[in-house]
Amino acid sequence: MPPSHRLIPKEVPDTPARPGTFRRIVQIFRPYRGKVTLVALLILLTAGLGLINPLLIKSAFKTLLSDGPPEEQLRRLYWIVGVMVVTPIVTGLLGLWQTYVNNIVGQNVMQDLRNSLYAHLQHMPLRFFTSTRTGEIQSRLSNDVGGVQAVLTDTASSIFSNIATVISTLVVMFILSWQLTLLTLAVVPAFLVLSRKVGKVRRDVSGRTQESLADLTAHMQETLSVSGILLSKAFGRQSYEIDRFRKENRRLSQLEIKRTMVGRGFFSLVGIFFSITPAFVYLVAGYLLFRGRLEQGPEELVATIAAFTTLQSRLFFPMGQLLNVNVEIQSSLALFDRIFEYLDLERDITDHDGAIELNPREVRGEVRFNDVWFRYDRPGKERSQDERLWTIGGVDFTARPGELVALVGPSGAGKTTLTYLLPRLYDVDRGSVEIDGIDVRDIRLESLGEVIGMVTQETYLFNATVRDNLRYGDPDATDEELVEAAKAAHIYDRIVEMPDGFDTRVGERGYKMSGGEKQRLAIARVVLKDPSILILDEATSALDTHSERLVQEALTPLMKGRTTVAIAHRLSTILAADTILYLDKGRIIERGSHAELLARGGAYSALYHEQFSDGRVETRCEDGLVLASGEVVPEI
Repeated sequence: MPPSHRLIPKEVPDTPARPGTFRRIVQIFRPYRGKVTLVALLILLTAGLGLINPLLIKSAFKTLLSDGPPEEQLRRLYWIVGVMVVTPIVTGLLGLWQTYVNNIVGQNVMQDLRNSLYAHLQHMPLRFFTSTRTGEIQSRLSNDVGGVQAVLTDTASSIFSNIATVISTLVVMFILSWQLTLLTLAVVPAFLVLSRKVGKVRRDVSGRTQESLADLTAHMQETLSVSGILLSKAFGRQSYEIDRFRKENRRLSQLEIKRTMVGRGFFSLVGIFFSITPAFVYLVAGYLLFRGRLEQGPEELVATIAAFTTLQSRLFFPMGQLLNVNVEIQSSLALFDRIFEYLDLERDITDHDGAIELNPREVRGEVRFNDVWFRYDRPGKERSQDERLWTIGGVDFTARPGELVALVGPSGAGKTTLTYLLPRLYDVDRGSVEIDGIDVRDIRLESLGEVIGMVTQETYLFNATVRDNLRYGDPDATDEELVEAAKAAHIYDRIVEMPDGFDTRVGERGYKMSGGEKQRLAIARVVLKDPSILILDEATSALDTHSERLVQEALTPLMKGRTTVAIAHRLSTILAADTILYLDKGRIIERGSHAELLARGGAYSALYHEQFSDGRVETRCEDGLVLASGEVVPEI
């Protein structure tokens, strides 16, 4: 199994984050400034209300311990208890409102991240997808974006809430007793240093965990697809794949345990120290009292300690959260870095300013390849000027409106790559590709896609109904137009035989249909699109003789009146081409009609002899040879 294409190193560097990560995280909240402000106000209000009860506790103790008229003290106690009951209710309702608004903001931000990432990937060049595993991409969209959910929905507001709570609580604690407050804060610096170190470890583990999760997702996507299952069953490799899955799954589980325990262990340590701090408060308060260093009397001291320990419990939890949140943020930064890394990938095939919008009805369809040179980049290696290393070199030809230009030659000659340059799946390095005299790089990509239709050897169908797959060519097509397109592609009779007709689901990648049926469905899809230029990439090379004949019958009306560039391994499919180009190592070495190339006795003639003199001839007739497909060709 080849190594996966990785954009993240296995070891996450021991740095705070990529430059600008914090700024970008803040920017994604900008569209929701109003709601974020409302959350902040609710947090401040909740933090203020939280200070009321500790102060009321002190007042209640003073009331209970002081001398005075019982009726007046009882009336005062009623008011105190009443406010103590109402305050948590109001605080709880405000907290519920805050949670609701906060979740709206968090989910909207996550939605924006997914939308931005998906839209960016849709516009990435084809070379990105040929070098990156599908499972890796899916992991970025689902696992990584999902992994930052807690940060977006909880952590951001939690930080602000805890800071507000800590500051307000400390102010009141200092007012009550500055000595006891300093004692409470004595251990905090040590935990700040510890939290930073733990956070770095957590971020490293989180990065490696997401890597493992991406590997596992990619493995499942590759081996549990229809093609992957067929391959493993055909080669008897189920046990091997299960073993690979178990190893990667074990690694992921171990990393998840380590990531969880790093944070939990730190938080538990913080909790232990904060829980025993009240004991020292009692000790210091007693020491100061017995040594006569407090101006307060016993009754006042008891009330102060009661209020102070209540404030301590209110202080310790948010302070512990703040210490722990540093650990969480460090681990979350690894996820944000992975998301931003994909968003920062350059889209080298884009519309430039002033790109032309074509009117499909006005496009004649003249295609011109003008001294075209192209080669695939090799990452990390400098480009050699050796022209022998170019995939396409010096290709020059014209396909006029309504003509069929056929590309033939050995595998690896550059035929498919050449057709990829027309719809700008790749851009040429030298020369130009033109439609009606306009360089395709000067045409808007979406507009270019509207005038070009492709039928490839490997037909892709969505796991949806026949109707939905056909309407991918024209979302606005009527039912009548679907029927006409299906008839034109010679697939209508087969569709009506299906259990639910046009509403029959075709299965994953169309596996419920034969190869010929899928091809004819793809042709019907292109018929609905009605493009001016048609590209046929070995559309019949993988089919049996009967299916090939049906597909050829479907292609004949499709090509009529359209400029067609066809790749063919079976020469029987392109004998009537206006121009045949024979490619070898990315260069055109022969060009002409079928008759002209046969008469020349070159590479094309040799290929023709090889294909039509190897037992595929059924019989002879007065017009030539009758092939197994039923087609008649001239006898050599």
